[in-house]
Amino acid sequence: MKILGIIPARYGSSRFPGKPLADICGKPMIIHVLNRAKRSSKLFDVIAATDDARIFDCVTEAGGRAVMTDSNLPNGTARCEQALRIYGGEFDAVINIQGDEPLLDPLMIDEVCGLLEEGECATLCRELHDDFGNPNIVKTVMTQDGHALYFSRSLIPYKRNKIDLPVYQHIGIYGYRADFLKKYVSLSDTPLSMAESLEQLKILEHGYKMKIKVTESKAESIGVDTPEDLERVREIINAEIQTGSNNQ
Repeated sequence: MKILGIIPARYGSSRFPGKPLADICGKPMIIHVLNRAKRSSKLFDVIAATDDARIFDCVTEAGGRAVMTDSNLPNGTARCEQALRIYGGEFDAVINIQGDEPLLDPLMIDEVCGLLEEGECATLCRELHDDFGNPNIVKTVMTQDGHALYFSRSLIPYKRNKIDLPVYQHIGIYGYRADFLKKYVSLSDTPLSMAESLEQLKILEHGYKMKIKVTESKAESIGVDTPEDLERVREIINAEIQTGSNNQ
């Protein structure tokens, strides 16, 4: 499969304006994500899709590729779809790589690419061991054959009968077959996706299936939603630099 990696990156986040350009140990966050994504063995190319000249210039000055997209797009997936059209060429699939995951393990990209051999769209999760009530940590449940049932900012499942079930944290990386990505942007908004502010719920509410896998990656995954998250990521990357394990 010929697969394009796209990192949607907006400057005007309501919770954390300018987040893609936040400094992490001497590099903007978007560059950390881009460099890690480029280490995937499955992607033909990786680009940033932005609506802001500052992010565009940051990426291109660092030697990366970026495209300018419409500032009025509703979410990152719609930005990916437009970026794919701007980039041009024939691709079988797209990986939507979140721009606020500077600790991204390239293995996770490869895992999502593998899932696209089996379905139209795919994502990952990992077992969650604490911080269950944090609404910034999205939880998920799945069928026994590996399809997502639901995503929520609330704790799911609720263990009323004290059954020993794991809680899974959704990891914000998505894969789409190119034809399904075009279909996705034509779907109307849905009540649950708007209530939870989780765009992936629109797929499930319209009756489509999403393959989901518990990732084999052992890397810590911290999405940067707050300045406190940013400080944690800085500490981790600084420790990697000190030990020589950060090869960016």
